[in-house]
Parts: sequence; C-alpha cells; structure tokens
Amino acid sequence: MRFRPVHRLRQAGEFGAVFAYRRVLRGTWFSLHYCANSQGSARLGLVVSKRNARRAVQRNAIRRVIRECFRGLRSELPCYDLIFRLTRSSPKGEPHRADWKNDVEILLARLPRNESR
Repeated sequence: MRFRPVHRLRQAGEFGAVFAYRRVLRGTWFSLHYCANSQGSARLGLVVSKRNARRAVQRNAIRRVIRECFRGLRSELPCYDLIFRLTRSSPKGEPHRADWKNDVEILLARLPRNESR
C-alpha cells in the first residue's frame, strides 16, 4: 500500500485544526494529536523536531517507522486526522526502531473508535 497524498496532512491549516482540537494521547516516545475528519479515511501528519532528534538520519528513520505503521493499519483506523509528534529524545547513536514502532502501534490502538466533531 502506498502512502498517497490524500492520506497526508500537508497544509499549515490542516495541522492547526488538529492541534486546536486538543485531543492528545501520550506514549513513551510520541504524542498523538487527533481530530475526526470527513475525508473518508485517516490522514497522517508528522512533527519530528531537531530538538528531540538532532541528526537528519534519525529524524528520517523515525518518519519512516511511523509511516510504515500507518500504512499497515490504515484500513483499520477510524476517519481521523492524526499528527505524531516526537516528544522525547533518544541517547546518542542508539536507534530505537522497535521501541518507536511499538509506541506508534499502541497509540493507534488506543484511538477512540466512534468520536465525531
């Protein structure tokens, strides 16, 4: 399954609407901001700052892990706009791909299934 543009949040207004809705689930590594949408499928936005992941290689790896989990579970997700935000930095040189993936899957499983705007 490809990660198509219709499944992405891309404009500042889309991100702002999700942040303004103020629904958040917190995990070990990430915060998941979510808001119901009327698009017919879940859409994903990512915020991975330099403050928490200094190296571009690490930021890109985090984005890849989140996108891969989203692609695999997209058909099971309710119609939400989702934003994953990295909230914790990792120790130097120590990749946590398995931890990141586990945290993403747990947060997606905790999403409410029947919320409307």
